[in-house]
Amino acid sequence: MPSAFNFDASPFDCLDAEERQLVRNSVDIAYFRAGEAILEPGIAPGHLFVLIKGHVQQFDEEQQVITTYGPDDTFDGRALVAGRVTNRFVAQEEVLAYQLARKAVNELIARNATFGALLFSDLSNKLSALAQRRSQHEMQSLTMARVSEAGVRPAVMVEASTSIIDVARVFQERKISSVLVHDDQATPPRLGIFTNTGLQRAILDGTPLDRLPVGRLATFTLVCMKLSDPVGEALALMLRHNVHRVVVRDDDGSVQGVLEALEVFSFLSNHSYLVGVQIAQARDLQGLAEAARQITKLIAILHRGGTRVGMIARLVSELNAKLFERTWQMVAPKELIANSCLFVMGSEGRGEQLLKTDQDNGLVLRDGYAPPAELEDICTRFTQALIDFGYPPCAGGIMINNPAWRQPQSTFRETVRRWMLMPNADSLMSLAIFLDAHAVCGDAALLEPLRDEVFSLAADSDAFKARFAAAITLFDEHSGWWNRLLTLGDNDPDRLDLKKAGIFPLVHGVRSLAMDKRIRECGTAERVQALVAAGHMAPEIGSDVVQSLHFFMGLKLKAGLQDIELGRDVSGGVKPDQLNSLDRDLLKDTLGVVKRFKATLRLRYHLDALQ
Repeated sequence: MPSAFNFDASPFDCLDAEERQLVRNSVDIAYFRAGEAILEPGIAPGHLFVLIKGHVQQFDEEQQVITTYGPDDTFDGRALVAGRVTNRFVAQEEVLAYQLARKAVNELIARNATFGALLFSDLSNKLSALAQRRSQHEMQSLTMARVSEAGVRPAVMVEASTSIIDVARVFQERKISSVLVHDDQATPPRLGIFTNTGLQRAILDGTPLDRLPVGRLATFTLVCMKLSDPVGEALALMLRHNVHRVVVRDDDGSVQGVLEALEVFSFLSNHSYLVGVQIAQARDLQGLAEAARQITKLIAILHRGGTRVGMIARLVSELNAKLFERTWQMVAPKELIANSCLFVMGSEGRGEQLLKTDQDNGLVLRDGYAPPAELEDICTRFTQALIDFGYPPCAGGIMINNPAWRQPQSTFRETVRRWMLMPNADSLMSLAIFLDAHAVCGDAALLEPLRDEVFSLAADSDAFKARFAAAITLFDEHSGWWNRLLTLGDNDPDRLDLKKAGIFPLVHGVRSLAMDKRIRECGTAERVQALVAAGHMAPEIGSDVVQSLHFFMGLKLKAGLQDIELGRDVSGGVKPDQLNSLDRDLLKDTLGVVKRFKATLRLRYHLDALQ
């Protein structure tokens, strides 16, 4: 066969040298005319096809186009396992394709579990294999990241004549463990470093600390590197010189800060630690704005490194909660904080937020507490601060600068009751968002009675539960399923809106079941786990729902990061024909999960009777 077989395409990229040779020895090239059927339902397949040139359409039993395959795409592995073709595959144009013999495919499956999982397994095993393969590359990717991404702390400079006692005060006030020491009395002037470990030597020196200059104990042999150097080199440099920190310079030689071993280790194991420290040490809103920008950079680093999307979402959720808490603490007086509960909702409340989206937040005030006269200004400052941080305002006004979303507890309870007793489109949307509420600052106990009110009122109303769950059909139409999904993009008919097609029906379906069964967890994965544990959901359905949700989130994140890199608005959608073969195959699987899950909920809540 030709030597041009692309082993970089999935699932062949996981083969070793011997397995690649087996492929080379077992393929032929086939030619198909435009309109020619390559595979027909009912036949026993003998080959796995890998496209070289042209496009092939796959049709279901209703002659609906399921997907289109292009160069380097693989089909129909499932038919090889089943021994029977169930769909029709037709050449859209002249097609050249490799034909890999079934015997060779079976041997590859037996020798390479990852190859088999990526090609044939069910959704859960396929995604697990993919995650495992990505994790193998994570550490290598991280060590190649730049020092500028690893949390360089700004340099704090003192003069060599500064007393040790004053340096100790700087350590305490700035929450740092080192300072750079400038000695302009030396010829030529020199730069050194003094760390908290030097305090022991200062005490043993015997000189009163208020008269002992730091220059006497500073180290003036610095280990330096550039912002553009790899993080892995920083770690190697520290080990080589037996030091715990390096001084970081820009390309022009100017000092940019200090990188400590703790930051390097934290970056390689848990990058969120660095942003968390930045949030905790911020002294004003401008400092928090910089931390907010770092969160987006962190997401890109973690995604590039292969970190699972569920883990990224949890880390981002924790950081956002810290960011919102610190922001509220900066703009609100202590008495207001003590007598209120600031909470977030939507994807933020569920812990499924990735890239910044519309802010959804509210404020519950303690009954009997008289808030300050400037409460409206305080809430407006908070909302504007989040906008400045990159969190767009909610188009529906679900923010604390809206009086409807900052109320005393008793008034809020009445609002919740009104949502449920007089349900309409707006109130049901508000309720759905509120069910994901998660406290981030203040007295969290103020929020819980409001959630209790929801469970209490919903308990005996099957009609209300059905109407609430019916939102999963919000984006349904009555034409062919796959083709219909391709029209969900607002501006591009070929763009698939991942939220409408996959994320929303899964999230809201699980949310509906959680309300029905009084599950108090907010996150979708946690709700599924509780539903499965209580016997309200089959384990295999729960696994498929969570895996599919995380796949949609990951695909949306990947597309969003590409939009950001290209300077475009984040669209939240993808073009299926531009996905690689593996992602397109997984998209088909996960959309199938959505279809089956919605069918289950239709039966459970008799949704067809509501039409």
